Amino acid sequence: MSVQVTDLAEFGEQFRTDPHPVYARLRERGPVHRVRLPAPDAHHETWLVVGHEEARAALADPRLAKDGNRIGITFLDEQLIGKYLLIADPPQHTRLRALVTRAFTARRVEALRPRIERITADLLDAMLPRGTADLVDAFAYPLPLTVISELLGIPEPDRAEFRALSSEAVAPTGAIAEREAFVRLAAYLTELIEDKRCSGPGDDLLSDLIRTTAADGDRLSPGELRGMAFLLLIAGHETTVNLITNAVHALLTHPGQLADLRADMTLLDGAVEEALRYEGPVENATFRFAAEPLEIGGTAIGRGEVVMVGLTAAHRDAARFPAPDRFDIRRDTRGHLAFGHGVHYCLGAPLARLEARIALRALLDRAPDLALAGPPGAWLPGMLMRGVRSLPVRW
Repeated sequence: MSVQVTDLAEFGEQFRTDPHPVYARLRERGPVHRVRLPAPDAHHETWLVVGHEEARAALADPRLAKDGNRIGITFLDEQLIGKYLLIADPPQHTRLRALVTRAFTARRVEALRPRIERITADLLDAMLPRGTADLVDAFAYPLPLTVISELLGIPEPDRAEFRALSSEAVAPTGAIAEREAFVRLAAYLTELIEDKRCSGPGDDLLSDLIRTTAADGDRLSPGELRGMAFLLLIAGHETTVNLITNAVHALLTHPGQLADLRADMTLLDGAVEEALRYEGPVENATFRFAAEPLEIGGTAIGRGEVVMVGLTAAHRDAARFPAPDRFDIRRDTRGHLAFGHGVHYCLGAPLARLEARIALRALLDRAPDLALAGPPGAWLPGMLMRGVRSLPVRW
């Protein structure tokens, strides 16, 4: 029996700007669909999960592999960077995560609070006298980039180039540019790790990962170290940029909610969680592969087929979140999937939340007349990230 394939490219640029109506129409027909992805992944077909219950189950289903090698596929990132958590399955994933969590502890994240507050204050000191700015360029991007760079020991002169390369890696503008970004990132991280080995590891997280040894003597290999550094650097700032930007955009386009938050800052945690649900920083989880035949939401998935779990789509499922298109900072957001679910739940979630809370509180405190100064810039290409290139604001 032939399967209906929805070509997402047919919805044009409007799908990139506002995919929610398309996902809503798909959900009306069922929780799982065969889709053809738009550029830059044009002609690539995948199963797309758009229902919340089905998405949550799929994220934790061990039959859906993250390691393409289980079905005979090796991707560009693994070839050039090495194995890391997002493309590994248990027991390899269990081993890698255990080694990383020995160094990347909750205590270490909380100890970053004063430094995050200082970086935030310095960025606002530079931005606010101007009266208007692109929030992404002046604030939302440099904050998490500086935090993760300092955490991992990335020298300041290297950060501008790293920003360009990481943006291309997560929201590629084309296949050639994407490959070049991975090649350059792999070379840079290899050199950085070797420099730290030779000069003597410092007190940064990457140095700790180099030193970390499990009770049985297990350590990260050079390739695993490179993969871990890649994941922490990319996931440690690209997603947080979008979280801060999308949260500010949502608040400024919902003045009643913004006024409520200004009047009662105890609502801040709820505002961050609702921003994660309403317009989260990751549109779709990275690909999964059926290691064996299975069913998702009544749809048969054959072994070796590709599955994409829609986080943005799941978060607008009325069966889980009533009136899902309403931005409501008092909403019960429990069960949102912005940081994933199951064994691949985001290791950096506490840091992302901490940065977003500090950033929003400081921005709203110091810019009481904050408002949009124009429409947001273009939405990021591809199906992975959900964010804009720029956000003009004034105060």
